[in-house]
Amino acid sequence: MTFHRPQLAAEMAEQLLRPRGLMKTVRSGLFLGGQRRIGKTTFLRSDLIPALEAQGAIVVYVDLWSNTAAKPSDLLLAAVRNTLADLQRADSKAVGVLKRLKGLDLGAAGFKFGFSLADLGKDEGNTLAGAFSELVRLAKTDVVVIIDEVQHAMGSDDGEHMLLALKAARDAINLIPDPHGYFLFLGTGSHRARVRELTIQGKQAFNGATSQDFPVLQIDFVEWLLKEAELGARTPSVGATFECFERLGRRPEELMKALVALVQAPNFTDADQDIRAITEGVRQSAAALDLARLDELGPVALAVFGYVCTQGGQGVKRLFSSATLDHYGAEVGRAVGVEEIQKIANYLVHANILVRDGHGIYGVSDPFVAEAYNNRANVLRTLDGPRATK
Repeated sequence: MTFHRPQLAAEMAEQLLRPRGLMKTVRSGLFLGGQRRIGKTTFLRSDLIPALEAQGAIVVYVDLWSNTAAKPSDLLLAAVRNTLADLQRADSKAVGVLKRLKGLDLGAAGFKFGFSLADLGKDEGNTLAGAFSELVRLAKTDVVVIIDEVQHAMGSDDGEHMLLALKAARDAINLIPDPHGYFLFLGTGSHRARVRELTIQGKQAFNGATSQDFPVLQIDFVEWLLKEAELGARTPSVGATFECFERLGRRPEELMKALVALVQAPNFTDADQDIRAITEGVRQSAAALDLARLDELGPVALAVFGYVCTQGGQGVKRLFSSATLDHYGAEVGRAVGVEEIQKIANYLVHANILVRDGHGIYGVSDPFVAEAYNNRANVLRTLDGPRATK
């Protein structure tokens, strides 16, 4: 089962291909960050890419999570070669669309490029900037490069060189007067902090590009899922199910688990009450895994994360003040210094547990984990009972 979001895909395709006014900044790059397992990749493959291609754009899609052992540049080059090889075929679907929409006269053949696909990206071959420039000139259309889980390009020379090569392609095409088409870059990722850093750090290739939150699924998804699930008499109301969906962080797979459990569970009360109870069980199970990962980082990391949670979870400052250091010390039973806490904070950001919202400002990357942490802390305080006073 696949839930399609055609309206969102059409709006996003319009934003990319025909931006107006200040929205033309998307031509510098668009980065979308969102929590894990909220349907980003499904939307890209099932909705956005078809919407872009239907309007004549040539799309190159790369998922850096598909093979974490491979170099990001190798994954990109393979995807570019496959796309260009397809365009060389006379029976290419993309060529057919371009002939119809752009009126291209290619005869009975596909595109003919003046460079070797096998040598693309090598020292003796064409560069990505050169290849994309020729493609835009021949096809007279936009080229959209989509890199999923783009944060995996950070932290390695190869990944950073890949992003610089894409920036060079963007500049080579978009900065010339009256281009035949534009080079558009879309990066998505589940590590919201690092995705954001790609647009705000001066050393990054796409510094200054547009960064937005990925649009989460709405109540229409819940309506569709309840219809597809065919639960019969055990069908909960849309309102109660959407409430549970929100409790599960808008994660489709978690809601599906809850609905499967609902069908298998005895009918204690009614479907709405049962799905709410089951949802809490699913939440606790998922939270247990996340909290176990946090526990493995040690007591100092727990103290820092706990401090951010108790301060509201977002926009938290003074992680390194003397008073906060004393708080950490009381939590772990020893003195801690600024340097140690800075290292821990950086590690939590890189582990996608905290997000850096600005200089010295931190927040929780996933509110789901923060709530689970707070719930566990409250239970532990209750079990400890009131502390004795002298």
